Amino acid sequence: EEAVIGSILINPDAYYDVAQFLRGEDFYIHRNRFIWDAINRLHEARTPVDFLTLTEELDRVGLLAEIGGPAYLTGMINQVPTSLHAVSYAHIIEQTAVRRRMLEAANKVAKLAFEEGSALDTVLDESEKAIFAVSDRLLAHDVKPFSQVLSELYDQVELRSQNAGLFGVPTGFVDLDRILQGMQPSDLLIVAGRPGMGKTSLLLSIVKYAAQAHKKHIAVFTLEMSSEQLAQRLVAQETGIDMQRMRSGKLEEEEWPLFTHAVEVLGDVRLFLDDTPAITPLQMRSKCRRLHMEYELDLIVVDYLQLMSGGGRFENRVQEVSYISRQLKVLARDLNVPVLAAAQLSRAVEQRADKHPILSDLRESGSIEMDADVVMFLYRPEDGDLSNQVEVIVAKHRNGPTGTVQLAFRQSLTKFENAAQEVTID
Repeated sequence: EEAVIGSILINPDAYYDVAQFLRGEDFYIHRNRFIWDAINRLHEARTPVDFLTLTEELDRVGLLAEIGGPAYLTGMINQVPTSLHAVSYAHIIEQTAVRRRMLEAANKVAKLAFEEGSALDTVLDESEKAIFAVSDRLLAHDVKPFSQVLSELYDQVELRSQNAGLFGVPTGFVDLDRILQGMQPSDLLIVAGRPGMGKTSLLLSIVKYAAQAHKKHIAVFTLEMSSEQLAQRLVAQETGIDMQRMRSGKLEEEEWPLFTHAVEVLGDVRLFLDDTPAITPLQMRSKCRRLHMEYELDLIVVDYLQLMSGGGRFENRVQEVSYISRQLKVLARDLNVPVLAAAQLSRAVEQRADKHPILSDLRESGSIEMDADVVMFLYRPEDGDLSNQVEVIVAKHRNGPTGTVQLAFRQSLTKFENAAQEVTID
C-alpha cells in the first residue's frame, strides 16, 4: 500500500493506471486509505498531486497528524524501489482485499446459518448475495484501446467468413435466422404476445431444434408450467402424437414405439430444466453460473418474465419488472450467452382496431423495451382460413434489420414450423 502511494507521489501519471481498478476500501491500513481518498479528491478538483498538495489536503481535513505527519509521506517516497511497478503493487492490494472480503462473506454465511429463526430461503438468498458481492468485483472490465477492439473485430469477421453457418444459436426457422443471424451471445431476446398466441410453444420449438440438431447446452426456467408438462410438449413435437392422448395415456398401439424412441432420443440432449415458481434473478444467476462452469451454456430460456420475483422490496410492480429485465440483460452479458425470455402484452392491444402489437404494449414496464436487444411479437390473424398461420414481428433489433416472418403453428402438437411465405424485411 505504501509502495503504490509512494509511486504516485514520484510519478503522478501512475494514478491513472491504478485508479481504474483500485478503490479506497481496498486499503487495509486506515491511514493509507485516508491518503488514497485525499489523492482522489485532488484529482477531482483538477489539482496536481505531489508531496506539498497532498500534505495541504490532509491538513485541510484534519488528518495530517493522524496519518503520521509529513514524515510518513516522505518515508513512502524513499522506500519505493521504482514507480514503474505501481500497477503490480496495486494488483497485490486488490487481490488481498478480495480475500478479506471472502473471509467477511464466509463469516456472514456462518452467522446466517446459525440464525434458526430465519427462513431457509432467506438464509440462502442472503448467503448468495454475500458471495456475489465478492465475485462481481472481479468481473469488472478494463478500458480497451480502440485498436485492440478493431483487431478483435477483424478476427471475428474473418472467422465468420470461413464458416458459412450462423454465428449465433440458430432458431430452426430459416426466415427468422435470416433476420437475426441466430441468437447472438450477450443478447436479451424477448418473445411477447397475448395469452394463447403460442409463446411457450415457440420457445420450446427453438429449444428442441438448438439442443437436438446443434447439440447446444440450454437452461430452461419454466415458471408457468412444471418440468413434466414441458417434457410432454417436447415429446409431442418429436413424435407427432396428439397432446391430449399423451396426457391421458391413451396411445394407439403403433404410437408406443414412437413414444419410446422419442424418450431415448431426447434423453441425449443437453437440456436443463428448472420449474422453481417465482424464481428471483439472483437465484437464476446462481444456477446459470454453476451450469455454465460445468457445461458451458449456449442459451438461457425464461418462460416467462412477468412470473419472476424481484426478490426485494419495490414501490410498485413496474419497478420490480424493470429490475428483472435489467438483471436478465446483465446475466446475458455476464455469461456471454443469449437469454431468450417470453413476456406478456397488456390488454391495450385488444382495444385497438389494428390488433398488431407495438413496443408500447409490453406489459408492466417500458424498460423491457430498452433492455432487450431483440423484441419479437407473436400475432395470429383472426381470419379462419389462416388460423394456423402466425406472424413473428421483429419489432426491435438493436444490431440488425426488423421484419415479419410467417410461421405455421400446429395446435395439437404445440409446435411451430417453417411456412411457405417469404420473409418481409424492413
